[in-house]
Amino acid sequence: MNRTSILAALMLAGCATVSPQPAGPTVAFGQTATVGGARVTPIQVVEDSRCPSRVQCVWAGRLILLALVEYRGGSEEYRGNLTLGEPLSLGAERVTLSAAEPGPLAGGGTDPRAYRFTFAYSREN
Repeated sequence: MNRTSILAALMLAGCATVSPQPAGPTVAFGQTATVGGARVTPIQVVEDSRCPSRVQCVWAGRLILLALVEYRGGSEEYRGNLTLGEPLSLGAERVTLSAAEPGPLAGGGTDPRAYRFTFAYSREN
């Protein structure tokens, strides 16, 4: 194998993509997502400081969602903040706000009716 072939193979390997995680249920305000053994109801966006599209930011920002999470067959609940990408531990179960659309736009806010939230569920072994 010559140098050019090796270099091309290495460049292509760097372009490999990771398959996305399977999408969980996606809901809007006023709807409830059932994910694993939990039910999640978005209440309000507390903070959406994510970097707008087509803008170069120093900090990526974050999205914090106030939500009601019912688990253990509805016998327990958590009302509090979920931060995008950070799992909420509910004993052996975890619920994560895995995606939020739309992303912010430069120069303007997001209409709350436009938001859609996707949740993921995992269980500790």
